[in-house]
Amino acid sequence: MGLSRLPPAELDAALVSLVDRVTGRMRKGGHVGRTVILRMRFGDYRRATRSRTLSQPTAGSEPILAAARSLARASEPEIGRRGLTMIGLTVQGLGDGAAVQLELPIGRSSPALDEALDRVHERFGADAVKRGGRE
Repeated sequence: MGLSRLPPAELDAALVSLVDRVTGRMRKGGHVGRTVILRMRFGDYRRATRSRTLSQPTAGSEPILAAARSLARASEPEIGRRGLTMIGLTVQGLGDGAAVQLELPIGRSSPALDEALDRVHERFGADAVKRGGRE
């Protein structure tokens, strides 16, 4: 994704799109993961990788998006200096989604919402419905 000199809102929109695609594939395959990895290529062609390991395995869009946003936020000074030409997202530590123990209280992340968005995207395409960004 060509992202050089993007405003933060556009970078966030790119992250939301990446997370929705990755987590949708994870849920479709019945997988959960723990380590969120953000890969970046800068305007000078140097690359950087940042990662964060979650406390619980998940295929939920919200916790993975929160980790991706945090990683991008921590990289903002470097992005500002060098420009950004590519960004990618990976989730590692994949396992079977059937063995996930949820912690209480359950937050805003909703597997039902994620699954509904997946069905809409499968039937009508990825641009039919988009998750809202932060204000």
